[in-house]
Amino acid sequence: MESVRTDFYLDGRWVRAAGGQPLEVHNPTTEEVIGTVPAGTAEDVDRAVTAARAAFEGWAATDPADRAAHLDRLHAALTARADDIAHTVAGELGTPLKVATRVQAGLPLTVLRSYVDLAAHPPAPQTVGNSLVVREPVGVVGAITPWNYPLHQIVAKLAPALAAGCALVLKPSELTPLTAYLLFDAIHEAGLPPGVVNLVTGTGPVVGEALAGHPDVDLVSFTGSTATGRRITHLAADRIARVSLELGGKSANVILDDADLATAVKVGVGNAFLNSGQTCTAWTRMLVHRDRYDEALDLAAKATDGYRLGDPLDPATRLGPLVSAQQRDRVRDHIARGLADGGRLIAGGPDAPVPQRGWFVAPTVIADVDPDSTLAQEEIFGPVLAVIPVDDDDHAVRVANNSRYGLAGAVWSGDEERALRVARRLRTGAVDINGAPFNPLAPFGGYKQSGLGRELGVHGLEEFCEVKAIQR
Repeated sequence: MESVRTDFYLDGRWVRAAGGQPLEVHNPTTEEVIGTVPAGTAEDVDRAVTAARAAFEGWAATDPADRAAHLDRLHAALTARADDIAHTVAGELGTPLKVATRVQAGLPLTVLRSYVDLAAHPPAPQTVGNSLVVREPVGVVGAITPWNYPLHQIVAKLAPALAAGCALVLKPSELTPLTAYLLFDAIHEAGLPPGVVNLVTGTGPVVGEALAGHPDVDLVSFTGSTATGRRITHLAADRIARVSLELGGKSANVILDDADLATAVKVGVGNAFLNSGQTCTAWTRMLVHRDRYDEALDLAAKATDGYRLGDPLDPATRLGPLVSAQQRDRVRDHIARGLADGGRLIAGGPDAPVPQRGWFVAPTVIADVDPDSTLAQEEIFGPVLAVIPVDDDDHAVRVANNSRYGLAGAVWSGDEERALRVARRLRTGAVDINGAPFNPLAPFGGYKQSGLGRELGVHGLEEFCEVKAIQR
């Protein structure tokens, strides 16, 4: 059934959008239109920011326990919608339902719960000599989020912003906006004060630019491509506004010669293909010691064979489509370029069978990838794994750091201290040792062109605060 939304959420109520051609939302599995949302304008953004500015002072002055209670009610309202969220993400993004339930719907609830606690117990003021150092909310936040984790990426901004005492205007991706409407239905049910959170849908060149450049937005929090992050930084710099950027990645999975190879490869392949490879933290470069390289390739090919493409609602499906025809074509072009540059096809590839309908790309493993090649340097954002041989730990570190990105990574070794030494040398914001689980309380963000600032946990809360010194 098609979902037709004709409204924005402004100043605590649903407001019908003015005229204009609505934006179509497609199901990437069927290629059919499954919904429409309004295309916002700069005027709509201005109305939303005005509402947020008017609400900010009162929300900032709200007792932390009351802010936590609001977030707790939002958590309950979202929990009640978890099944609808998972099915909506499966429909508008193509994530297999099992993953959509566990990750796309489940992870944001975990993150939101963590900020219920942090809102109630914010970091205490510090005494430094004769100064009292306090943290205060930064003000009005413009949040611009991507399509690949449509609820998590919003909650990772909205929850700490609200916990800190900020007001917020959200522009979700126009490719996956239906999930945002479920969130705002929950926000309305939770009874947050009018104007504290506002929703304007639309395109990046119109709504995104207006929000990033608005003179009354104190902080722009953006997740997406490095190119767009660069543009947002320029817009914010014109008025000396703060930015928080979570951008691209090209993460290295370093498998040392003493690693549990079977586990390292299996987990590494799964990480690279999660969400059809549309994950900024995906370990898309597998670096394997030369002595175990051929064995690793065999294991990677066998693991890839288990990733069945198909309908996200089919329990047997392990890999869904890419979000759009444009994204599918871009990934296919990268595969062809990687093979033309000397890569050796191990699994998948441009001629592998895929469903006739839908924007699918076969999960692909390419060996003998030149560390300086496009395949090893560019963020592909599809189910494509580049495998690179390395000679020793020093060589592995050099290849891993040979990237303009630095978002995530992994190290595998039978000697945890050895793995830790290598992990400390990687120029990246997060490293998992031997498949350690994701920690939603740990700071998340990148080095180099992977971004500025951190999300999640107390570090994420601090992004939405100013620091004031009061001398006594």
